[in-house]
Amino acid sequence: MKTNSTTYDEIYEGLRTYPGFNGGDPIIVRNPEYWHGEIAYKFDRTHKLALDKPTVTIRIPIKMLKLKRDDCNHTAAEDYILRDLKKYFDELNEGIANRNRPDKENGKYYIYVPTGEVIKRNCVYFQDVETAFANLHDDTIPEFCVNIMTQVQLPHKKIKKSIQMLTKDLPMAINRFVTDFDVQKLREAVELNKKQEDIREWLRKSDYCAFIANGAILPRKGNSSLPAENAVPFKSPEQDEIEVCGLKGMGIKKGVTVITGGGYSGKSTLLDAISAGIYNHIKNDGREFVITDDTAIKISAEDGRSVKNINLSPFIKWLPNNGNASKFYTEHASGSTSQAANIIEAVNFGAKLFLIDEDKSATNFMIRDDMMKELIKREPITPFTDRVRQLYSEANISTILVVGGSGEYLSVADNVIMMDEFYALNVTEHAKEIYRDVKNIVVGTNCVRPPNMSNTDEHSSSLRTNKCNWFSNRKLITEKFTSYPKESEDAYSGTERLEISDMGFIIIGDEKIDVRNMHNFISFPQITAVGYMLRYLEVSCKETISDIQKTVDDLYVLLDKNGFDFVHSTFFNCGRWLDMPRKCELMAVINRMRFVDFN
Repeated sequence: MKTNSTTYDEIYEGLRTYPGFNGGDPIIVRNPEYWHGEIAYKFDRTHKLALDKPTVTIRIPIKMLKLKRDDCNHTAAEDYILRDLKKYFDELNEGIANRNRPDKENGKYYIYVPTGEVIKRNCVYFQDVETAFANLHDDTIPEFCVNIMTQVQLPHKKIKKSIQMLTKDLPMAINRFVTDFDVQKLREAVELNKKQEDIREWLRKSDYCAFIANGAILPRKGNSSLPAENAVPFKSPEQDEIEVCGLKGMGIKKGVTVITGGGYSGKSTLLDAISAGIYNHIKNDGREFVITDDTAIKISAEDGRSVKNINLSPFIKWLPNNGNASKFYTEHASGSTSQAANIIEAVNFGAKLFLIDEDKSATNFMIRDDMMKELIKREPITPFTDRVRQLYSEANISTILVVGGSGEYLSVADNVIMMDEFYALNVTEHAKEIYRDVKNIVVGTNCVRPPNMSNTDEHSSSLRTNKCNWFSNRKLITEKFTSYPKESEDAYSGTERLEISDMGFIIIGDEKIDVRNMHNFISFPQITAVGYMLRYLEVSCKETISDIQKTVDDLYVLLDKNGFDFVHSTFFNCGRWLDMPRKCELMAVINRMRFVDFN
């Protein structure tokens, strides 16, 4: 490399000359892949403005790790290898650390540090590849290898140090990783993941939508994903305890479950753990055996979001100025209409479980007690209390709600769990008694109960309402579904735009999509992945009207076939790490776009 280089072009060109076979002409190979023994190091541009920070993909044959193919057919195996490599990168950075200099002057090694979830990522994957001499002759031997994507910040105008970092320090650290690799621990991680999958499969076939094992540690340490120290281990109420795959814990049946309790009692912590249970977790996370229906979606109010052509008639009876609730449009939804839209969209995403916290909900959407119903005769909003049972009976969608301020949901709940200083108690029967007693007092005082209506029927509004149309088949109008911003009223720019803001926005084309209130995202790389996937859908879309759900399904088939990283482009200066999102997260982002429309 040139002494004063700041772009390090040479490592990307990969020009090398090999002696010819049998005295023939020398062979010139252009391949930015370098070898240290049997381990390959491939250098790619991270971005045209970051040539001093190459992406380095390290390829290690699994035989060097003493692994068999059967060990590697699991996302948990990829996840374990990524986590195990981190300590070697920490050692590398400790060796070059200098607090008085920025990374650009000092140099630094980067590896993705995941949270406790075990999910598909672009930074580690297994594949069959050819040997080092594949470019020199036709006798290639495929090897099964693990690829680990890392990045290296090369120090500014320090060529000797850059060479030292890339050709000596990094390979030595990788060699130590290979030598020290513990196959048994990887297999334990895979076995843990298999057990979690067994419980997940059991849930799919059972009458339950969630399972929380006894001994689980649900509270988190501060704002981190780590388990809190000295936390109370979870213990199932006796009435709800079941045994699944040799583990005892609380089973939450399908239907309507209310979690209640006083302030700081642990009710939101329990709901957060149930939400986290859509993904498997690593050992010592504390939530290894908190397993939830993986279609579950957190639902909340989302003031200001865009809503396009959504049928809100299950929740909105009429609109001012003869508006059509079955084709609801707004650029700035209120709390109640946004929450209604989030529910209808989630139904159509295929969710079978809703997770709702009253603190993040619109009050006038969630409840209207009898006194307000008596006072306000002309109310367009049908509260969620009147529909939650219908969702289950008509669409087979269960709901778990955290409720602390209203007793209205006690009458529609199948089960009521009360949290008391992080201890779970089943108070279903007691809650029903309290509700009946209170209603008897109110009815006796005000004489509002029809003479033939029983206590238990009085609030079962689903018995008095018509069947709802929950499902729709909207198509995306693709005229403005583009990653190219408008240059003028009649013309689009020739340059695409994609930015992933750490403030909680995906900026693509002319769109600035607010994802701050999308509580189902678990990491910034997951949001980055949605940005790249959305861009891929836009540039590959050739239709004027698209069945967007089918298009998303087709994209996931391609991701599985071609590898998760194929949607990435170095043209954009976005994050390099990608976490696989669920289809519903991608669809939810598309539904929040302001310049597209649906028919």
